[in-house]
Amino acid sequence: MLTLKLLRDDPEFVIERLAVKNFDAREIVERVIELDANRRRLQTESDNLLAQQKQKSSAIGALMKEGRKEEAEAAKAEVSALKAKSSELLAQADENNKELEEKLVLLPNLPYKLVPNGKGAEDNLVVKMGGEDPNLPEGALPHWELAKKYDIIDFDLGVKLTGAGFPVYKGKGAKLQRALINFFLDRNTAAGYKEVEPPVVVNAASGFGTGQLPDKEAQMYYVGLDDFYLVPTAEVPVTNIFRDVILANDEFPQKMTAYTPCFRREAGSYGKDVRGLNRLHQFDKVEIVRIEKPENSYAALDEMIAHVEGLVRDLGLRYRILRLCGGDMSFTSAITYDFELWSAAQGRWLEISSVSNFESFQANRLHLRYRDENGKTQLCHTLNGSSLALPRVVAALLEDNQKEDCIEIPEVLRPYTGFDRID
Repeated sequence: MLTLKLLRDDPEFVIERLAVKNFDAREIVERVIELDANRRRLQTESDNLLAQQKQKSSAIGALMKEGRKEEAEAAKAEVSALKAKSSELLAQADENNKELEEKLVLLPNLPYKLVPNGKGAEDNLVVKMGGEDPNLPEGALPHWELAKKYDIIDFDLGVKLTGAGFPVYKGKGAKLQRALINFFLDRNTAAGYKEVEPPVVVNAASGFGTGQLPDKEAQMYYVGLDDFYLVPTAEVPVTNIFRDVILANDEFPQKMTAYTPCFRREAGSYGKDVRGLNRLHQFDKVEIVRIEKPENSYAALDEMIAHVEGLVRDLGLRYRILRLCGGDMSFTSAITYDFELWSAAQGRWLEISSVSNFESFQANRLHLRYRDENGKTQLCHTLNGSSLALPRVVAALLEDNQKEDCIEIPEVLRPYTGFDRID
């Protein structure tokens, strides 16, 4: 959430930057400034009335002692009138502040200065490419056919048990999933990230804190009886560990990693691009989260990008890194880098990670602060990244490592799988 101070101090800058996200903010920004002015005016009036009440109330006792009953009764009437006016002001303030909050949460995060202009994925900027094209056999198969051929992922059984987008992993397919999760977690902890195992259901306050609510409510699975949400990513529970926390100046950086199953409704998804593992409603993902001081957050972002790149490179896959344009960024992000793997069998790029800096946007919603060297509280910066999302990693691994009679397992995974091929 953007701060009121930023909106008051430089509304035109906010409007200009949000235009990079193709978001016309003028009407909302102007209304927020108006509501904020009302809030401060009503607060001043309320404070003055309370001071008058206190003064009049303290005088009543003295008047009664002096036998000036009529004047005391008149003072009581004045106090009652002041209380009524205070109640009216409080009601106005509640209504004003409710609208102010509703308007504030409609404003996306400002894009960082390096974010390119653009409307969609076609305008994203390729900043790096790595890896080599796989040498596939003639008649190479897409992963959904490989899954059936080697009986390692059953999409039809998932439909029977639940519905489309909920596959069942079997045999070496299940072991490959577990191997990837452990490989990613081990590499993350070796890089200094503390492993946590959070709940996979969260309350609405957690969803609001990281910006999934109210922006992405339609994409989340809701447990109505308990008013909980299934997590769309471990970012939500892990970042919310720090909700309402004030960190000490020497408690940085905070680095955490977590594995969770993730749940996304992906309403309206259809077509060839969602076949097999390309787009699921339930999938496994390992996440990294960092809490940083503002002056260190972009150096931390660079570290996170390099870390994720190391994971992809060690798996031996062809990849590219994109800096997302304003029109393709999330509501909460200040800047995002996507990692994509090349699926030679499908002839397309598959997104497998997003690494983002949210600057103070999430921290403001979370009330996540730290005390600086002068003892003053400041908003932290939050960052997160997939390291990595499994479905499309598995898709690319199966397709790019297929031979005529088997699928070879990358060498770095063999200590985790216990086998070097799927046949």
